[in-house]
Amino acid sequence: MAIRRDELDVVLMDLQMPVMGGLEATRKIRGGEQGTGRHIPIVAMTAHAATQDQKRCEEAGMDGYLSKPIRSDLLRNEIERLTGEEYAEAKERSGAGTSAAK
Repeated sequence: MAIRRDELDVVLMDLQMPVMGGLEATRKIRGGEQGTGRHIPIVAMTAHAATQDQKRCEEAGMDGYLSKPIRSDLLRNEIERLTGEEYAEAKERSGAGTSAAK
């Protein structure tokens, strides 16, 4: 899995994939991060736009949510939000993605 080998800035996660759904894949990624101090931002990308779908994505460990069709300005804003210093500092303060929080 590329996520284990590479240092990624953001993962754009489709919820409906043929072998493993995006929620399950996100849970596996988050499980693999435990104790490592790593936290890769994951953005859900889905045609499902209901509030409960967004909540399920958050509960699985996703950091953001965009419904399809994707608007480039919203995608750009979400990537900037998740890769910016302010977000990283807030995650660090909350303990998310650090071994201390696990």
